Amino acid sequence: MMADARPFQVPASLNATTPAEYRGISRDHARLMTLDRVTGEISHHHFYQLDSILHEGDLLVLNNSRTLPAVLKGKKGKQTIEIRLSRKLTDQEWEVLIVGNVFSVGEKINLPGELTATIIGKGNEVPLVILSFSKSGLDLFDVFYRYGEPLYYEYIKTPWPLDMYQTVYASVPGSVEMPSAGRAFSWKLLNKLKQKGINIAFLQLHAGLSYYGNDRWPNPSNHIEAFCIPEETAELVNKTKINKGRVIAVGTTVVRALETAVQNTENVKAQEGFTRLYIRKEYPLRVVDGLLTGFHEPEASHLDMLSAFIDEKHLMKAYEDALSTGYLWHEFGDMNLILPMEEK
Repeated sequence: MMADARPFQVPASLNATTPAEYRGISRDHARLMTLDRVTGEISHHHFYQLDSILHEGDLLVLNNSRTLPAVLKGKKGKQTIEIRLSRKLTDQEWEVLIVGNVFSVGEKINLPGELTATIIGKGNEVPLVILSFSKSGLDLFDVFYRYGEPLYYEYIKTPWPLDMYQTVYASVPGSVEMPSAGRAFSWKLLNKLKQKGINIAFLQLHAGLSYYGNDRWPNPSNHIEAFCIPEETAELVNKTKINKGRVIAVGTTVVRALETAVQNTENVKAQEGFTRLYIRKEYPLRVVDGLLTGFHEPEASHLDMLSAFIDEKHLMKAYEDALSTGYLWHEFGDMNLILPMEEK
C-alpha cells in the first residue's frame, strides 16, 4: 500500500544530486518557500532568513538522530549480497531489506569484520526480513561504521561521505536515512534564532527505510519507528502551547513523535517507544502548529501528512510554483515551511 500519487512529476533536473557544500554554498543558503497554512499564500526566501520569519516565543523541535552507514555488502557463497538496515529490534537483531533477492529463514550471510548474519524471520512487512548478527551492541555498530556505506537512491550519482548525510546537531546514532529536514541548519543560524528568542528543543526518531525499490514503499499505516522525547523537550513544548507560541516541527519525523506522545493525554509527556502513527488529511493535529520540511515525491506518504497542515489545493499550487521556479527536491534540496503566518 502507498499513498495515491499526486498529479505532478519532478523533472530529473530538479533532483538535488549534490550537497550544498559541493555546490559552493553553505547549508543555510538553500532556498525556502513559506506557505501560509490558512490562506495558502506563498513567499520565497533563503533558509538563512528563517530568523526573520519566525517570532520570539516560537519553538523549533529538531530530530537529533544521527545517520548510520546503513548499507552492508556481504557474500553468500560466491554471490554478493546488499543489505539495507531498516530498524533495530534488539542489540543483535535488525529488520532489513535484502536487495533484489529472496532468501529463506536459516540462511547465513558472511559480512566484513568477521561478522555473520542469519535470517531468522519475516519483517513487519514484505519485503523486509529479520537478521540476527553474530555481534551485538557497540561491537556491531563498530562493524557498521568500519564497513558500511550511507544509503542513497538512484537520483544520487556520487557516493558522498557519511558526513554529508548528517545534520550539524545529529548526536544519537540510529537513522538509516538522514532526517533531512534539518540539513540546512548551520550553527550560525541556530545561534541567530536563539538570540531572537526562538527556542530550540531536540528529540529522536530513528528514521527507517522510506523506499524498498521496484516502486515499493512502506505501508504508511504500519510503518514502525522508534522515538524518544526527553523531559526537557516535553516541558518546552507544553510551555510554548500555554504561552500561545507556535510549535514548529523540523521534519515529518518530529510530527510523528510529538503527535504520538499526546494521543491519550492533554500534554506531551516525556517517553520513549515506537510509533505507527499515520497522519493524513483531516488528522486533528494537537501539538504541532507548523512544519519545516523538504519537497516530496508524488508517491510519498509524507505528502499525506502535509495535507493535515494545509488544504491540498493550496499544497499542489505551491508545488507547481516550486517546480516552475526551480526548487530542488530530496535530501540535498530546498526547504518548505508550512505555518500560520499571523503577524505579531
